[in-house]
Amino acid sequence: MNELIQAFHFSVPQSQLDDLQHRLTSTRWPDPGTVADNSQGPQLSRIQALTERWRAGYDWRRCEALLNDLGQYRTEIDGLNIHFLHIRSPEPGAVPLLMTHGWPGSILEFRKVIGPLTDPVAHGGKASDAFHLVVPSLPGFGFSDKPTTPGWDIGRIAGAWATLMQRLGYDRWFAQGGDWGAGITTILGYMAPAGLAGIHLNMVMFQPTDDEIANADAAERQMLADARRYDEQFSGYFKLQNTRPHSVAFSLADSPVGLAAWIYALFQDVSDSGGEPERVFTLDEMLDDIMMYWLPNAGPSSARLYWESAQAFNRGGMPNFPMPTPTGISMFPGEQVRLSERWADRRFANLVHFGEPKHGGHFAALEQPSAFVDELRATFFSLR
Repeated sequence: MNELIQAFHFSVPQSQLDDLQHRLTSTRWPDPGTVADNSQGPQLSRIQALTERWRAGYDWRRCEALLNDLGQYRTEIDGLNIHFLHIRSPEPGAVPLLMTHGWPGSILEFRKVIGPLTDPVAHGGKASDAFHLVVPSLPGFGFSDKPTTPGWDIGRIAGAWATLMQRLGYDRWFAQGGDWGAGITTILGYMAPAGLAGIHLNMVMFQPTDDEIANADAAERQMLADARRYDEQFSGYFKLQNTRPHSVAFSLADSPVGLAAWIYALFQDVSDSGGEPERVFTLDEMLDDIMMYWLPNAGPSSARLYWESAQAFNRGGMPNFPMPTPTGISMFPGEQVRLSERWADRRFANLVHFGEPKHGGHFAALEQPSAFVDELRATFFSLR
């Protein structure tokens, strides 16, 4: 392995887990609010149930062992140590695939698809479907370093990811992403670094044009209505983190329940769960993800990615010409911001796949792992 890449083994000191227990036990709860639904945010009873599992029954050491067994590494790129999973397939013909999470996701968002993607034969698939996986933690997330100066927007991250794939020795590879990972992967598609042969997105960052809005068909009008509902009802976190991330940073750093509720709100609002995330995620799956923010104190630093990228978008945003890199898109029905195939055709010059699975939302790989795997295979089948 490249000498610039170091194996990473994480074992949180027991004192940190003891401190967490104390904080959970000493929580000062808010009143229940004035409504009996989710219109003001997560309900008290649901956060109390999540916290009780966290306090009595949840086992971080189980998740810690999972991460260590998968294969964790760190390497310094552009002044930051980047944490990533690197899981090699047993199949000699496997193709490298870079997978990027978003907020409030983590590398654990892909935990259910790692086996089928790296070892498809063991999961009822074909050897020709195999991938080597590279799954990095965004700067300021998980066990990657926290930026200490401005400038780490999604464009800079895309450049770091191209360096990572080159450093791993991959001369031909694919990339996949949702949420901020979709933005980073889209920028990679425009950059077209050496070796990138295609991308897959399960979210697309776009704004419909006036013409698209005026001529929308029935399905597209529903997409526009859903996007408007997201902006009006669910995007408070986005607007706050875009403009004043440090106003919430102190709560995210000091209160585990405050951090949990801030993250739970997204599991509630943008998953395909009808506002009941416990229908599609176990409590432990949500807590594992929350711990990837709590243990490294990444709540504040992850929130700053919104501010950083807002500054970059104010300076110019995405290119406005069709992206030439071969692209597959999967629009899961629970994703709040969706686009149609004809809208996608205008933005991607080589759209090799457009799928619309029946179920799934913003956290597609965790919500509907089988459908997610099928969508990746359909995208990259002709590009291998």
